[in-house]
Amino acid sequence: MNTPVFSNYIAGEWVDTGKYIENRNPANTDEIVGLHPKAVAADVEKAAAAAAGAFPKWAAMPGPARGAILYKTADILEHQFDSLGAEMTREEGKTLPEAKGEVRRAINIFRYYAGEGSRAGGILTPSERERVHTFAIRKPIGVVGLITPWNFPIAIPAWKIAPALICGNTIIVKPASVSPLSSWRIVEALHMAGVPKGVVNFLTGSGGELGGALVNAAPLKAISFTGSNEVGQWIHAEASRRRLRIQLEMGGKNPTIVLADADFNSAVENTVNAAFFSTGQKCTATSRVIVEDAIYPRFLEALISRTRKLKVGNGMEPGVDIGPCVDLGQLETVLKYIEIGRQEAGEPLVGGNRLTGGAHDKGFFVEPTIFAGVEEKMRIAQEEIFGPVLSVMRAKDFTDAMRIANNIPFGLSASIQTTNVSRVFDFVYGAEAGLLTVNLPSAGVEYQLPFGGTKDSSFGPKEQGPAAFDFYSDYKTVYLKY
Repeated sequence: MNTPVFSNYIAGEWVDTGKYIENRNPANTDEIVGLHPKAVAADVEKAAAAAAGAFPKWAAMPGPARGAILYKTADILEHQFDSLGAEMTREEGKTLPEAKGEVRRAINIFRYYAGEGSRAGGILTPSERERVHTFAIRKPIGVVGLITPWNFPIAIPAWKIAPALICGNTIIVKPASVSPLSSWRIVEALHMAGVPKGVVNFLTGSGGELGGALVNAAPLKAISFTGSNEVGQWIHAEASRRRLRIQLEMGGKNPTIVLADADFNSAVENTVNAAFFSTGQKCTATSRVIVEDAIYPRFLEALISRTRKLKVGNGMEPGVDIGPCVDLGQLETVLKYIEIGRQEAGEPLVGGNRLTGGAHDKGFFVEPTIFAGVEEKMRIAQEEIFGPVLSVMRAKDFTDAMRIANNIPFGLSASIQTTNVSRVFDFVYGAEAGLLTVNLPSAGVEYQLPFGGTKDSSFGPKEQGPAAFDFYSDYKTVYLKY
């Protein structure tokens, strides 16, 4: 079978560079899912010029007309639903049901923001002066750079692209090199839906080279990034020199608090789901479970028992719960932290090894791993691992659990498992995180609500829901004497 070859997208044209990046299946590295062009800094300059040239007409287009293109894009993605899910599993590794769920979310995101084209208004308020009419209208920012990660290769691009476009901005999209196909399909759908030339531009290639060129592109007015804390800090420093508008989502070290009064079985299921599904490769995944002392031994035993039942394998196969790490580099990072955990907390109670033998030999598979007796200052309790590794920590009571949960540089998501309504509200008002769940997994968000964290996890306005307009648009205020 011939390997598919894909193109970059600049000024409404499909563009090749002659040099390519291999997109390999992490469950079977013998399979090349596709070849994607390796763009260079000069390609960023062309894309930025195209976006700047297309901006005036796109910004002037009525919101409902822009929304019509987004609606059509959603319909095109809907018709490709099954193939998009299969492609995502093959390029990123998550199970097919998880991949299809993500495709569904991307479709819903486009429809949500398409509708906002007919609703997004400004502010109308009375003046304190006679015969003066005052109001504020929203205006687009201009050319926006969007840098997206590999772990949600269609949902995160969708929740950046759709609000950016509906607000009237033109965009340059730079996806992660290890899973570019899913976001390429969005751009293909936008092209098929009739988006004007230059409004959308898409480049694959080295993150270092393209990221630097993008931040320094003269027409750029704003940049939205989701990825590692290290890269996010670099973008913040570089973009701040130009006073660009910045939006950063940079990961977490998320706690789930389990109190003695929790629905026990649900608490176990929610913890396992949040810690291990998607191979733990979610920025909102639970990596620390903080268990009240009264139920600690019983909960740990149940957690171990449930985790042992998880099936690790190729996400295309029925019954598989956990797929591979996305690539060799991520697998090595996970294995490195497992060794750190062994040094800090002793032998893991479950897992701790790369899976080999049979079909596992051709993929980046690692066992779901649990460390117990983890203390606050340990690296496995403080540093983001981004894999199926869970640290179990003991708390004396709710107050102690909250202290442990908040004693972390990150603040993205946090969860509590309890039936005590007072503890729920204490948690809601006291947890230092931007996304809170109660009696649910810490991972799992909906598109119609703001998303983002606090502390080292995030910087700038929130993503998703109506909050996205705070980043992708600005206000123009009018005082009119009549």
